[in-house]
Amino acid sequence: MRILIVEDERLISDAIAAYIAREKYEPVCAYDGEQALEIWDAESGNFDLIVLDLMLPKISGQEICRRIRETNSTVPIIMLTARSGESDVVEGLDSGANDYVTKPFSPRVLMARIRAQLRMQNSGSVRKNFTSTTCCDGRVEIDSERVEIRKDGAPVQVTKSEFLIFSTLASRPIRTWSREEIIRSALGDDYEGFDRTVDTYIKNLRKKLAEPGHENGWISTVHGFGYRLDS
Repeated sequence: MRILIVEDERLISDAIAAYIAREKYEPVCAYDGEQALEIWDAESGNFDLIVLDLMLPKISGQEICRRIRETNSTVPIIMLTARSGESDVVEGLDSGANDYVTKPFSPRVLMARIRAQLRMQNSGSVRKNFTSTTCCDGRVEIDSERVEIRKDGAPVQVTKSEFLIFSTLASRPIRTWSREEIIRSALGDDYEGFDRTVDTYIKNLRKKLAEPGHENGWISTVHGFGYRLDS
C-alpha cells in the first residue's frame, strides 16, 4: 500500500515515513501544497491513504482536501493539525477529511489511526452490512458495490464516512438513531472522534442532497436524541 505524506516540517515527515515503512507500506512525501497536488494529479489512483497537514505553504491542507474530494475520490485522509479545538476538528472534517490527529502526536497513535482507516477501506464492511437500495421516495439510490450514492441517477460526491452514515440511516428508515449508535454502526469501534462530529457529516450530507421541499436532504433532527431518515 502507498501512503502520501503531506507535511512541510521535514523532521515530522521523515518520522512518519519511517513508521509507515516499518509497517511495510510505501511512503511518498510532499512538502508543500502545490507539490502535493502535482503528485496527486499524476498518481491519484495509486494511493491508499493520505496523511495531510492542515497548515502548509502555498496551498492549505483544507484546500487540498477539498480538491481531492472534487475528483470523487474516497481515499481516506487523516488531517494533522496543531489546533485541537472542536471547531477546528469540525472544520477539517467539513473539508472532507476522514479523521484527524492533533500535534504533538504519538507516531504509534497515528499508525493506529492509519491501520483503522485502511481496515475500514478494505474490509468490505459496506458490502457486508448494506445491500443496494433506494430511499427518499425512490429518488436516492445507495449502491453498495460501487460505494456510491446517486440522486435521480446522478452520483453524489460523498466521503466514505458520509456514505456509511447515510447507509446506516437508510438501513432502517423512520428509526431515530443516536449519535453513539451512528458511530458504532457506521464508523465502528475504532472510531475515536467526538460524537458531535456526526453533526458535521450530517450537515455535509444535507448540503449534497438538499433541494426545494427537502432542504434537510431527507435527514431529520430529533432534538435531544439524534437523526432519522424520512423515506
